[in-house]
Amino acid sequence: MPATPAFCWAHGRRAFLELADIAQNARRGRSATAISPIALEAVRRIDQLFEIEREIYGLSAEERLRIRQERSAPLLTDLEAWLRAESARLSRSSNMIKPINYLLNRWDGFARLVHNGRICMTNNAAERALRGFALGRKAWLFAGSDRGAERTAVMATLIMTARLNDIDPKAWLADIFARIADMPQHRLHELLPWNWMPPASTPSTQAA
Repeated sequence: MPATPAFCWAHGRRAFLELADIAQNARRGRSATAISPIALEAVRRIDQLFEIEREIYGLSAEERLRIRQERSAPLLTDLEAWLRAESARLSRSSNMIKPINYLLNRWDGFARLVHNGRICMTNNAAERALRGFALGRKAWLFAGSDRGAERTAVMATLIMTARLNDIDPKAWLADIFARIADMPQHRLHELLPWNWMPPASTPSTQAA
């Protein structure tokens, strides 16, 4: 099945934030550029979407989808129309054209969150999960071989998936490695991180 892109609104908003950063502009003194009212309006509109996401955080995918279609979809429709109108009247040399076109040229991907409640509005969580690899890669110069690198990637995926499901990776891996050989194929799904249940601990017995 082909991958379906869903773009990150944190990245889509970033250039507007920079152009609307009043505090940063004040620190530039005489070299400061004029604050763009279009950037301010873009940030205001996008922040309305982020506010809805904060309210629905932790709800089921089905409930998030319902609320997004009810509240976020109209905001996205208005935002797209406003961006296209601003793009049409701005000079091609305007510093607003690039961030506006970044959104419009990828609009289907940015708007996909109102069609699937499982999609996150940003990929911040994924980037945080990869931060350890970015910090440690200089110490991990070699994997020994291409196959070694592939195995490293597989293990990293397993470990991070366990963490995303609030599971201790060490306990999970130790348990599934001990059980998987005897597990019937039709029950293998029970070992997936989102289905896995830790084995019941054996209560200690005291001598009578």
